[in-house]
Amino acid sequence: MYAGGEPVNIQRLHECTMTGSDEFNLDSFVHSYLSDLKSAIDTITIDEIEGLVSRVINTRSAGGSIHFIGNGGSAATPSHSAGDWSKELNVRTIAHTDNIASFTAWANDEGYDQVFVQALRTYIHPNDLVIAYTGSGNSLNVILALQFAQENEIETVGITGNYMGHGIGKIGNHVNHVINFNTESMERIEDLQLVVNHIVKEAIKAMDVK
Repeated sequence: MYAGGEPVNIQRLHECTMTGSDEFNLDSFVHSYLSDLKSAIDTITIDEIEGLVSRVINTRSAGGSIHFIGNGGSAATPSHSAGDWSKELNVRTIAHTDNIASFTAWANDEGYDQVFVQALRTYIHPNDLVIAYTGSGNSLNVILALQFAQENEIETVGITGNYMGHGIGKIGNHVNHVINFNTESMERIEDLQLVVNHIVKEAIKAMDVK
């Protein structure tokens, strides 16, 4: 589909609120975006958060490491949080897209679907935790890495959403615990990844003070 000679991004088109004359309305768009974001936040449950908090605490107590995996925006947010959690929670936390040399070498030699499997094969140990971020819940390299982790009896958590109304995706079958954001927007799913990561960090810091 084209508009003005340029390809239309279907996801952006899905999000746009148009007037009767097909003129884009920024006020309506912003209201719609924030309304959906607030709604998705309100449906995050304490059980979802507690399940992640407890696993992070258990991993730290056992001397384990936390491994973040994901693609695109679901790689950038974990990179941010790996710095936060390592520094502020004193738990070894690795975002496996941060070592670009190893990442691209595995992609080139083993295939992109194997990048996280190979990273986990190198780095995981007993008592570790793998946290996977995927907006669709179906990213092949993430699913294969989760399968590898579970085959090696490593605890796993998935953070995903209802992207484009397609549900939780395959990730629900490959994790011990899942946080599923009730929004069809990739952008809101990625917004909430950081919200949850910050909630987890701040909650554990507050527990540590007591």
